[in-house]
Formats: sequence, structure tokens, C-alpha cells
Amino acid sequence: MARQVADQPPKEGIISERTGPVAVVAGASRGLGLLIARELCRRNYQVVICARDAGELAHAVDRFAREGFRVHSEVCDVAQPEQVDAVFHEVNEHLGPIEVMICVAGIIQVGPLAALRRHHFTEAVGTMLWGPINTALAVAPGMVDRGHGRIGVITSVGGLVSPPHLLPYSTAKFGAVGFSRGLRAELAGSGVTVTTVAPGLMRTGSHVRAEFVGAQQREYAWFAVAASLPLLSMDADRAARRIVGAILAGQSVLVLTPLAKIAPRIDALFPRTTSALLGLVARLLPAAPSSTPSGTIPGWRAARRLDGRSRRILEAMTRLGGRAADRLNERPVSPSDGEGAR
Repeated sequence: MARQVADQPPKEGIISERTGPVAVVAGASRGLGLLIARELCRRNYQVVICARDAGELAHAVDRFAREGFRVHSEVCDVAQPEQVDAVFHEVNEHLGPIEVMICVAGIIQVGPLAALRRHHFTEAVGTMLWGPINTALAVAPGMVDRGHGRIGVITSVGGLVSPPHLLPYSTAKFGAVGFSRGLRAELAGSGVTVTTVAPGLMRTGSHVRAEFVGAQQREYAWFAVAASLPLLSMDADRAARRIVGAILAGQSVLVLTPLAKIAPRIDALFPRTTSALLGLVARLLPAAPSSTPSGTIPGWRAARRLDGRSRRILEAMTRLGGRAADRLNERPVSPSDGEGAR
């Protein structure tokens, strides 16, 4: 991405007026990132949302405008450090120094190890480990020079205890937890704080865009239910408010949902028991087909492949998650969207 020279007008989406502190949310075109960006808007930040897909970003900007918020958008793949550095440089030049940076970008791949391939791990680590590293390294020096800044890294309970059928996700999230916690220690005393956020399941409609391998429809069914039922998942709006509050306050760690708080403690005290329980769950989940794995498909496509009766039952059980998907930009804009999206 070419660097702009001083006498050129700002690129589309970036304005020069400076009306409040600048916050960048990476991975904010939909889901939890969208809600975090909205909460920052409500707190009078100049918000820049980043994501890989220009169409999804435009859709998100329109959604914010309908709600009375103006946000700036930048196409950026957080797995690519050159893109991150270029985008963040432009934000600093045209909006002002970045005071808050929150990395939410993620990809969820669901299925057994037998159906996973190396590229699934590469994609997960690129987005959810290199993403936080690239974005944090892009803002930390400037924040240290100014003596103030807030960095938030959205990890997961899957980065504290590794659940079955989510191995690429957990691999990346464990790394993100280590990086985020370690970065806070490295920056101690600089005025820059790093908050590690470890939520459990939230009702963001993520099952629509999650990617499924192996017995795809069956994998989709269990994950969609788990991500939608109130007893298993948390209201995402409430989560976003707590996340933004914790990051702005400079809190070290925020763990959301009761399960996310309890599971790591049980694992620390009784690791053999935890391993046995997770192994039991893995055996209860769908096994990989005996034939050659049929690739990876997004949740919305897996839902379409269900028979009519199964689909109706699942839609009833995931009504809350479906509503969240509708209002948080998770539904694909066109039939070709969603394949491999982050």
C-alpha cells in the first residue's frame, strides 16, 4: 500500500478533522468487533474499523450511519504486517495519534483433527496470533513515546482451556493470551496498558460465518446451538460494554461468562479430570467421514444443506443467535460471500 505524500488529500474514508481521541478496532465489520466499535462511538471516540473485505466494511459503515455514528473504514488484513503498518500510519497522519487499539479479528474453524489440514492452522495463527502481534507492534512505539495508550487483545476461553473440534482456533488463542500477557509486562511503567480479554461463547451470530469441516452439517448443528442458547452463551452487547470499559480502565485481564471463569480453575486443580472430560466430549461430537474430507464450508452454507425438518428445528433452537447475526452484519451480503471470510 503506497504511502501518501503530505500535499495529497486524505484517501477516501479518512478525514482530517480531529474531534476526539482515535480508536482503531481491527476485525470490526461484523460481530463482536462491530459492537466494540459502536461502544467506542458512544464514548465519543473517532473510530476506525478495519477488516479484509471492502464490501463488508461498506455495509458496516452504512449500518453505523443509520444509527447516527460516523466511522472511518480501512481495508486491512491483520496477518499482513505491511498492510497494518501502512493503514495505521495513515490513521495517525490524518486523524491523530491512535490512543486505543483493539484487535478482535478472528476465524473459527470447527471439526475433528482428522478433517483438518495444515492450512487451517496457518489461517488461524495468521489472523488470531499474528494479528494481535502486528497491530500491537504498529501502535506500541508511538504510545510509549507519548506515555499513554490502551491496547486490547480479544482472546478466548479457548486460549485457556482447549475444547475439542476447535484445535486451530485454540492453538492461535493460546498464543494470543501469552503474547498479550507478556506485552503488558514488557510495557509496565510506560503508561501503556494491555488488556487480555478472554470471553466464552457470545451470541454474535458467529455460527453463520464459522467454517466447518468433516461432517459439516452435524458440526454446524452443535456449534450453532452452543453459540445461541442463553445458558451457554452471553449477550454480546453486554459483553462489548464490559470489554471497552476494562480496556479503557487499563485492566490487566477480563474473563467473561461463568464457564470461562470456572473452566481454567478446574483445569489448574484437576488437569487429568479436565482432559478426561474433554476427551469424552470429543468422542460424543461428530466423527470425521470415512471418505475423503469434503473441504471447508461456512455455516450459512451448511445450514442450507440440512433437510427441511432439521433446519426448522435448528432455527428454532438458535433463534437468539439468528437475530444477533441479522443485526451484527453476519449474514452474507451476496451468495458468494462468507467463503473463508474473517
